[in-house]
Amino acid sequence: MYRKDSIIIEEWLKRSDKALLVTGARQIGKTWLIREEIAKSGYCKFEVNFIDQPDLVDYLNVKMSANEFLVKLKMIMPEDCKPQETVVFFDEIQKCPEIVTKIKFLVEEGSFKYVMSGSLLGVELKGITSVPVGYLTVLRMYPMDFEEFMIANNVSKTTLEMLKAKFETCQPVDEFIHQKLLSLFFIYLIVGGMPDAVKIYIATKDIREVDKVQRDIVALYKEDFSQYESEDKKLKLISIYDIIPAELNKQNKKFVFTMLNKELKFDRYENSFLWLKDAGVALPVYNVEAPVIPLKASKSSNVFRLFSNDTGLLTSAYPAETKLELINKNSEVNNGAHFENAVAQQLTANGLEPYFCKKKNIGELDVLVEMDGKVVPIEVKSGKAYKAHKSLDNFMKISDYHIEKAYVLSVANMEQEGSVVYLPIYMCYLLKERKIGKLIVDLDMEGL
Repeated sequence: MYRKDSIIIEEWLKRSDKALLVTGARQIGKTWLIREEIAKSGYCKFEVNFIDQPDLVDYLNVKMSANEFLVKLKMIMPEDCKPQETVVFFDEIQKCPEIVTKIKFLVEEGSFKYVMSGSLLGVELKGITSVPVGYLTVLRMYPMDFEEFMIANNVSKTTLEMLKAKFETCQPVDEFIHQKLLSLFFIYLIVGGMPDAVKIYIATKDIREVDKVQRDIVALYKEDFSQYESEDKKLKLISIYDIIPAELNKQNKKFVFTMLNKELKFDRYENSFLWLKDAGVALPVYNVEAPVIPLKASKSSNVFRLFSNDTGLLTSAYPAETKLELINKNSEVNNGAHFENAVAQQLTANGLEPYFCKKKNIGELDVLVEMDGKVVPIEVKSGKAYKAHKSLDNFMKISDYHIEKAYVLSVANMEQEGSVVYLPIYMCYLLKERKIGKLIVDLDMEGL
């Protein structure tokens, strides 16, 4: 299946003289994509998987110099893995994280190209003594976004180009196409972007089979949670992960700690939330005091909403009736949790950091992002009354906030009224920073 990150790996294989580290949650397709791109590149591949080959952890993780490490590495490589023609792929390096510290020497020595991949690296690499800045490119992967899901479901390149053109010109999509894409988006809310779940859906169209795959993935996540909880008795990972659906289903989606324990205080369990974030299995969206740049400067680290890393995994936690309502696009049912999770997931995959803002006497903004140097509010509406957005209007009237444009995402077609753009929810994948070419600043210092 097509993944946008294939372009980044392809470019790295062709041009980069650094090592590549691919990170992200379990089961999002990291290993498959790396193998695919190496196979297409013409390089020979030597792969070490530290879970499938645990003996190599002991072999390569002992204390030794980088030079000794390279000698031991060459001893286990097949003869056809020639220098300058081979990519060494270390997979599941969370089991052997000290390899990262040796990458600087290996890159400088120059015999091979090196790519590393693993899950829980945001957790594991915190203990690394020295990460080789300048010798390592880091690629963070996410589940398949809606554009990739459309491509997997045979939506044509022509249709995708048309959607981009409509987005750029604020023109409505043909109603027939709009309804088709809306139906596909509701399926995406159920299937999500985990490659195995998408693959099963395309092969069978059976939501029950998709659900089995999703439950297996959640079971793998909880296996990891249990391991770390047993190592650190203060972590409450499973309890927090399990109540994400219930918290998002409330009218006030702010994470409330008393759902876990009435005596619970944030500072005691902050590490649990950070662990889930660093592992890539949960997306915290923090509150900011005001919608002004930079948003990060006024974020409240203990006031946030917690979303799932994948909308399909979120939906799998709800009863079967919820899936039927989504398939039928029942507008009478509150789909707000699913819509907002999909939006948070998509914006994060687009490289944006979503926030929300709640101010007394003004109201609440669902999502805020920084795009092209400006704060952009995004309202997410799951019902028919998508043009009722009093809080957004209140914020936009305040001149100190300098809000020039806002988006309202809903099931309606595209239109623009003043500075508010009404965007079909399936077009969320088009909200991203504009690419800027070279930015050359050449000062004339003559005379100094």
